[in-house]
Amino acid sequence: MADKLRVTLVKSPIGAVPKHRKTVEALGLKKVNNSNELPDNAAVRGMIWHVKHLVKVEEI
Repeated sequence: MADKLRVTLVKSPIGAVPKHRKTVEALGLKKVNNSNELPDNAAVRGMIWHVKHLVKVEEI
């Protein structure tokens, strides 16, 4: 496994379920094409799994 993950918001969460919107915000993503580097752990992977239709993930 990688040490970090780069998570990029590729689809707007405007029409998404409110829980998914909060998850995107908790990942530190505010606008489309905004990226954030996060640690690769189970908590972050779980959050990404819930919003996998809105984000793109790259291992660093």
